[in-house]
Amino acid sequence: MEVSASTRLLVVLGDPVAHSLSPVMQNAAIGALGLDAVYVALPTPAAALATVLSALAAVGAAGNVTLPHKEAVERCVTRKTDLCARVGACNTFWTEHGALVGDNTDVAGILDSLRRLGADGGGRWLVVGTGGAARAVAVAAAQAKADLHVVSRDAARARDFAEWARTSGARAEPARGTFRPDVVINATPLGLKEADPLPLAPERADGMTAALDLVYARGSTRWVRALRAAGMRAQDGREVLVHQGTAAFERFFPDRTAPLDVMRAAVDRALRP
Repeated sequence: MEVSASTRLLVVLGDPVAHSLSPVMQNAAIGALGLDAVYVALPTPAAALATVLSALAAVGAAGNVTLPHKEAVERCVTRKTDLCARVGACNTFWTEHGALVGDNTDVAGILDSLRRLGADGGGRWLVVGTGGAARAVAVAAAQAKADLHVVSRDAARARDFAEWARTSGARAEPARGTFRPDVVINATPLGLKEADPLPLAPERADGMTAALDLVYARGSTRWVRALRAAGMRAQDGREVLVHQGTAAFERFFPDRTAPLDVMRAAVDRALRP
């Protein structure tokens, strides 16, 4: 890949962001289609976020957003899609006439991944977490007509999140007592490090149809490995990454079709044990 004075800049913003495979995936797609662009990871502390976004708008850049900035970026973009506004979190942005436009492709990525697990047909979902990724889960649950139950380390946050989710069309409430979900989704950063505690003990997921970890890791996350060892169907976030990434690519390059197989292969290579 050659970078010239005319090369278009694409970025992923986050803190931390070194774990992100978006550059590997998106640069593979850019190379496959012979586009004059480059995609880089840009570590962005919260205090610098507004300044960085202004600079990106000024140079006509585009990109993605990862933790912990999805909700903050949704509030910063000049214009947003209806879905981005409904979720209240932005994971994809681009520049039009010097202003940033925000979208959310996580919802589609979550639903596509659950479909591959055979678990997108409603039922009872349990989401662990209340951040920007969990907001996308709530909207996905509304679209799938699933009942959403919320787990958080802070009971007040779970209650507030459930109240917000209901305003976005989800049938949501905090998880209480003994609960047997059909689908469990980890929407926290737990799993980025191998030593992280499990987001939910496997015995608490007894009887479920499938589990989706929005975190991805080389050889799968420890939680996914534990669930599979217990005989449960589970997948880490690589398919969410790929499907939200293909949707994002087509926002960046609206006259192109994202090369799904190329992008999936690049992610799979990077996550081999």
